[in-house]
Amino acid sequence: MRKYRDVAPEGDVPETRTTGLDPDFWYPFARSRDLKPGKTLAVKFAGTEIVLVRPDNGGAPYALEDRCAHRQVPLSMGVVKGEQLQCGYHCWAYDRSGACVSIPYLDRGRTLPNGVRGYGCREAYGFVFVFPGNQELADVTPVPELPTFGDRRYKTRVLDRDIACHYSFMHENLMDMNHQFLHRSLMGRIRAKLLDVREGEDWLEADYSFSRTEGKQSLGERLIIGSGNDDKYADLMTIRTGYPYQTLRYWTDGKREEPPALDLWNAYVPTDRAQHHNHTYGLIMIQKPPIPGVIHLLWPVITLFTEGIFGQDRVIVEAEQRAYETQGADLNNEVFPIIQSLKALLARRGVPIPPADC
Repeated sequence: MRKYRDVAPEGDVPETRTTGLDPDFWYPFARSRDLKPGKTLAVKFAGTEIVLVRPDNGGAPYALEDRCAHRQVPLSMGVVKGEQLQCGYHCWAYDRSGACVSIPYLDRGRTLPNGVRGYGCREAYGFVFVFPGNQELADVTPVPELPTFGDRRYKTRVLDRDIACHYSFMHENLMDMNHQFLHRSLMGRIRAKLLDVREGEDWLEADYSFSRTEGKQSLGERLIIGSGNDDKYADLMTIRTGYPYQTLRYWTDGKREEPPALDLWNAYVPTDRAQHHNHTYGLIMIQKPPIPGVIHLLWPVITLFTEGIFGQDRVIVEAEQRAYETQGADLNNEVFPIIQSLKALLARRGVPIPPADC
């Protein structure tokens, strides 16, 4: 079995690709609409199998280990009965804490066996969030705050896709705006200018401005961020990795004190044990034009444009992951200081990935 490593052509390279995402945060595991009343949904965090459960009455969901304590079969194959989840094999029943509360054929008075692990579970922003780490920290760790979500001045699009790469490639792709050449077919030639960098122990953010050097602004781009000035660095984009989440805000006129034209929030949830795959959940909130209702007419064009951008990003980060797996090491010659800092942040705040069984 291949063992991956981080190597340094020159100096010291943080062990970013071999670092796991810290589980002691709230992560979106599904869209709320996909967890129906009286149903279950099987999900994963870094190879750990979890079942999401929605009670019959459509109430608040809960999350458990996706295994029955009896014969270890997935509880996601079971039956929701009221607030309880019944294993589909022998009908062992569990409550929302994971405690075993009933075994139909067990004599009265017999002590019930231990149940399964329960996980903190909350709903927010149209997602089901789970706290996969130390449950003692769940109540003192806040769900991320997204003040633009629900603001009537914005219309929101949900991002929801499996991507075959380590989560660090996602952070680097968004943070490094020098990759605009990738999107030349959709946006023409754009030159990014790094204006400022700020960082702390668990966060890093960068300000950019842009100038179009070739081609014209597409309709989709104009609908999202306005017409702006194609030949001047008049706009402002701030990208922030506030571990473990990532945000992007864009002001067409460069006035940070005004509401942004675009507000993006992303979470990258590793699914396999090696963390070479992630499920990206995100919210892209776009400020509505002043004419009421026109945003709904324009939405198909906006959707097509954003799908094109995200599609190109997906192809390139998956190509990066394949190169890493083929080489068995991180051979990147990174020259952009902010990405060097970002890799160090992700390595510093992450956790070791358990070695694969050979």
